[in-house]
Amino acid sequence: MINKDRPFSFDDYDRENDFKKFEDFNTSNNEIITDENIYINNEIEDDGFVPTSSGTTTTVKNKDSNFVFFYGTSASGKSVILSAILYYLNSFAGVLRPKLGSPNSREAHVLLADFFENIKKGILPNRTTRDQVTRLDFVFDPNNKSVKVPPVSLSFLETAGENHNEISRGGKYVDGIEAYLNSDIPLNFIIVTSYDRAHHEDSKIVEFLDYLERKGKNLKNVNVLLVISKWDKSGNMGVDNEQHLENFISERLSMTNNRIDTYNLSKTYFTIGNVQNQGGMEKITLLNLDSAEVIAKWLYYNIAGYDLDYEGTFWEKIKFSFSK
Repeated sequence: MINKDRPFSFDDYDRENDFKKFEDFNTSNNEIITDENIYINNEIEDDGFVPTSSGTTTTVKNKDSNFVFFYGTSASGKSVILSAILYYLNSFAGVLRPKLGSPNSREAHVLLADFFENIKKGILPNRTTRDQVTRLDFVFDPNNKSVKVPPVSLSFLETAGENHNEISRGGKYVDGIEAYLNSDIPLNFIIVTSYDRAHHEDSKIVEFLDYLERKGKNLKNVNVLLVISKWDKSGNMGVDNEQHLENFISERLSMTNNRIDTYNLSKTYFTIGNVQNQGGMEKITLLNLDSAEVIAKWLYYNIAGYDLDYEGTFWEKIKFSFSK
């Protein structure tokens, strides 16, 4: 069970058998298409004058889910982390099935298909379009048979890194993003900064945390995970021990680290594996899902209250032992 009172233990995530090597890579002209129909705008008819705003007209549909909001500047690795989490959940931990009645458009399903197809070819996701929110709604059915590990609804939200610059110095997001942060919905936040850019983004992350506080999101009661992406740029696929990661964050992200420790939030690192530049395009030559597994299990535990690999109740253990 993941203990939020301390950083993650990395001892359980060093299995070479989980690495998969892909030797044949195909180029792809697929473009990321984001879902433009996730909110409703009550448009005001143009009668030749500029009306006075009476507040936001954007509303969130279908609130019955567990929402996962990604924060990160441009090229921080948000889309890569999202695709890796989805791939892990759907390939190893259980099944992701479409949620009936979700606002996902056909374009959102194309995006998901591209995620799954491209990651197996070693192709990294394209960047997200500015001023739009990519929303993907699922029901996740774990392959764990314990009644303590039930299916959960998941709604993943991602937007372009450029949009996160809008909250600097008292600004605000575009209405499509504000709608989710203003709504009374279960929100989980994954804050992403890369190994090579972390020292430039300390104050920006703190601004985002302050922004959440102004929105009434008490950080003591909100699920927040700080992820240092592109850890492979350090020359390693993992860390030697927990203190290795602690030292990096305290040195490169001192203000952020203070907030994380004060509010007892979580932190980890992420790598998609070995990435090489081939013909001017970065491609995965060795896929590593270990860190995607850590993030996915953190997310499930904070939603369901039990580990994704929970071994079962006393009677379930007896039942499972006879069924093997």
